[in-house]
Amino acid sequence: MDLELEDIRFSHQNGLPVRREMAGSLFRSELMSRCQLYLPPEAAFNCIAELGELGLVQFVDINPDVSSFQRQFVSEIKRCEEMERKLRYIETEIRREVIDIDQDEIEPPAPAPREMVELENSLTTVENNLKEVNTNYVALRKNHLELTEYKSMLKKTEIFLSESRFNFPDADEGTNLDDNGGMDVKDDQSSMKFNIVAGVIDRARQIAFERMLWRVSKGNVFIKFADIEERMEDPKTGGSLYKSVFMIFFQGEELKIRVKKICDGFHASIYPCPEKGSERREMMIGVNTRLEDLHTVLTQTTEHRHRLLLAASRTIKASYVKVRKMKAIYHILNQFSLRDAQRVLIGECWMPTSDIPMIKNAINIGAQNAGSSVTPTLERVPTTEEHPTFNRTNKYTAVFQSLIDAYGINSYREVNPSVYTIATFPFLFAVMFGDAGHGLIILVASLWMIIAEKSLEKKREISEIFNIFFGGRYIIFLMSIFSIYTGLIYNDIFSKSFNIFGSYWATNLTFSASADEPIKLGDVRMLDPKQPEQYIGNPYPFGIDPVWQSATNKISFLNTYKMKISLIFGVIHMSFGVALSLWNKVSKRHYHEIFLEFFPQIIFLLFLFGYLITMIFIKWVLYGANYTGQWSEHCAPNLLITFINMMLFKSADIDEKLKDCHVDGMYYEIYMYNGQAGLQKFLVIFGVLMIPIMLLGKPLHQMYRKKRDRARRGTAHHELLEESSSDSGEGEEVEEEGMGEIMIHQGIHTIEYVLGSISHTASYLRLWALSLAHAQLSEVLWSMVMRMGFTKGYAGCIMLYLIFAFWACATVSILVLMEGLSAFLHTLRLHWVEFQSKFYEGTGYSFVPFSFRIVLKEAAADDKEVMKTISTA
Repeated sequence: MDLELEDIRFSHQNGLPVRREMAGSLFRSELMSRCQLYLPPEAAFNCIAELGELGLVQFVDINPDVSSFQRQFVSEIKRCEEMERKLRYIETEIRREVIDIDQDEIEPPAPAPREMVELENSLTTVENNLKEVNTNYVALRKNHLELTEYKSMLKKTEIFLSESRFNFPDADEGTNLDDNGGMDVKDDQSSMKFNIVAGVIDRARQIAFERMLWRVSKGNVFIKFADIEERMEDPKTGGSLYKSVFMIFFQGEELKIRVKKICDGFHASIYPCPEKGSERREMMIGVNTRLEDLHTVLTQTTEHRHRLLLAASRTIKASYVKVRKMKAIYHILNQFSLRDAQRVLIGECWMPTSDIPMIKNAINIGAQNAGSSVTPTLERVPTTEEHPTFNRTNKYTAVFQSLIDAYGINSYREVNPSVYTIATFPFLFAVMFGDAGHGLIILVASLWMIIAEKSLEKKREISEIFNIFFGGRYIIFLMSIFSIYTGLIYNDIFSKSFNIFGSYWATNLTFSASADEPIKLGDVRMLDPKQPEQYIGNPYPFGIDPVWQSATNKISFLNTYKMKISLIFGVIHMSFGVALSLWNKVSKRHYHEIFLEFFPQIIFLLFLFGYLITMIFIKWVLYGANYTGQWSEHCAPNLLITFINMMLFKSADIDEKLKDCHVDGMYYEIYMYNGQAGLQKFLVIFGVLMIPIMLLGKPLHQMYRKKRDRARRGTAHHELLEESSSDSGEGEEVEEEGMGEIMIHQGIHTIEYVLGSISHTASYLRLWALSLAHAQLSEVLWSMVMRMGFTKGYAGCIMLYLIFAFWACATVSILVLMEGLSAFLHTLRLHWVEFQSKFYEGTGYSFVPFSFRIVLKEAAADDKEVMKTISTA
């Protein structure tokens, strides 16, 4: 591999080889180094903790074949996971109690290994105390529920039995019950004995319970229900319970057994009922007394539980941070190898070359804090392995870098397109979205998100859509600024124009009725620059003259204007992408690719499509509506036809109607300058000749290099290789297959570039198409909606209020959000495909350093999902 060979130019400083290449910048990724760490076991934990706080080292697992259960620090990780489980249990209890958790402003450092036991014991104590209190609390609430049900049953039973007196007028006072729960009712002729079962059942099971009793007893039971109005709670969950008191009257011992089995099957609570009314009243008094005592105990238990959770809420976040930092450190230490009779831990890692002194200082501080007498060592090791890509960003540039990374991580030390995207992305977006009024709406929204970002940071997880907008607030701000600028250039503000400097068009038409063609309010006229009474002759100072807003030829004028600037921006953007590929080739020292790829590509692009935009400028300069003769506007050739004739080597068409455009009235071919036909043929021929150079140059060069390397190895070695290959019969096939793959790859690359240059140039016409569509949609919304509100009278005020509300909602939802999203996606495609395909490989992998900030952020996101699951459960 040619990886980083250009960077291995060493000098020596303090005995450590240091590359003399400049450190990475925003234009290219950071220069990375593969290093080995030699840590004493007693200081390894502290050293990794310091590196985790620094967040500049990506560790490599040098034990990939070792199972995770066979590594050295598995027991410590299990202990950390057990502490995490305890913390989640405590946090769940705190959230159920609706206690605010203190957020520490200062993040605690990773505790020393000796503090692990102390923290573990503290969490175990808190968990055990909470479990004990919860167990007692649930038992007390269960007892409270039973007493409440018993109390309600006694009340309802008293009512039931008092009502039975009317059915049994000769019954004794109080309607006594016998020893077996039966009721004796006597009259003059007979004696009957009833069994009574009383209890409480869930109200939802009441109908099924009654139906089952009726079927089992064959109608030989009498049951009465009464709802309990007092609110009751589930002892375990705290949810509301809705229950009813039932009382069953029946005869016979066999039926009594069946009734009790049915009650057990429906989870009904059966309570004993005293024999006499006086006993029931005494029992009621006793139950009330026990309920009061139980309420006091419940209040004290609740207060004690609240105090425990309140104390735990003050330290739970700090405990989370400590445990997770310890767990992350032990995960990293499991990637090390213990060697030299268990006297040193050896690990490998990637780190930015410019930060090596800072990293060395961090591990030295860790060793000092651990009290180790052995100094840790950091050594750089040369490697041909693919280096990770590390681009330093801040909150302003991170969003642009994320747009590039979404397409693919740039290869190591490859040109970073995000730098140029900061300028080109909002500009190309604004070309399509150019409206100063709509840009102002986006500017207000982006400024609100930027100014209030500290308060909105905490709310960004509420909505995924808002999270996306908030994350891209700075790119939205730049897009709004550029949109306002291009809107002023187009003189388009909510589909209207501002006449700031005064129109540079004039007309002699008046409102006089005596004129031959009187002008009326709302009339539009075609603007013709060659008429001196209409066009003064000076351009509008900034942007487009506002008089074009009322011209009938407005669309045809803006069409040609926007279409041509779209081609100009597109060719310049693509040419800049090809130019950036030169930087990649020079940095990799692939100098042959400069002559075999870069020059043919840039010549092909500029000689064909660069010449097209050159003709656009020539036509703008040479021809005008106020010129006569050969340089008048009707004598200007059509650029599209000219370009097609140029590619087909076809002569320009001669039109007899354009007789005045020729010298001396003779029908010569119309060209914009002398020698145009010969120059165009030269550009096409020379541009097409670049295609075989792109197709065959690189494969032939690689074939030449292989032959040269084979000759350098010597004749004897070459003969030995030929002999071995002839014996196996595979050597030539392997070489031919390798060259075949190279030819196929280069052929695909060449075809993609040649055809892509044509299609990509046409693709930039989306700048014109979307700009025209946005302007026309805005004008339609104004003319067909907003103008309906401008009516006279009091009704017009109310109508204007309602129509303005509808117009404002449609403007924000359709023209700002939907059209803005459409322009954003088209701009993203122009950068990913048309621009980056010229130089960007995007086959690298990202540098992911070991950082406590990243570990805690990912853990916090996981906690939210866990808490959502617990709350829904």
